[in-house]
Amino acid sequence: MEQLVEQLTPSEAFAKLGLSLPPAPLPLGVYKPYLIDGKYLYVSGHGPVQDDKSLIIGRIGRELDMEEGKLAARQVGLTILSTIQTHLGSLDRVKRVIKVLGMVNCVDTFERHPYIINGCSELFAQVWGEENGIGVRSAVGFGSLPDNIPVEIEALFELVSE
Repeated sequence: MEQLVEQLTPSEAFAKLGLSLPPAPLPLGVYKPYLIDGKYLYVSGHGPVQDDKSLIIGRIGRELDMEEGKLAARQVGLTILSTIQTHLGSLDRVKRVIKVLGMVNCVDTFERHPYIINGCSELFAQVWGEENGIGVRSAVGFGSLPDNIPVEIEALFELVSE
């Protein structure tokens, strides 16, 4: 007899992680935090907003080490999830991750950008599963990012057909 594998919704999978969502950030410039175009959800670059609305600050290789950078990238992922939850009403509205662009504020000798961005990518894989939670990705280093945040990430998602 074939055993049925329980399929969690993205909301259920997130709840199972026991993590909290920070407040969805408001734009600090002339842009929209997200835009829906047909079946696609574009999410603007997000930083690592914490539960108290403060930002994680610091450059990888100077104030922050690799593990702290990876946790900052996970926090950016949580901030993106908060924007989705706040503006779309549920993580279940997203079918899959299409693309992630991760920007790492680091010293010029740092070369492990993909490792840092894994903090966000691993979170998305936990929420939407490996099939739908892992998309194409770029992870690049920058000499600075706004407010000296360690990581900024933008993403493209496919929405569930209504």
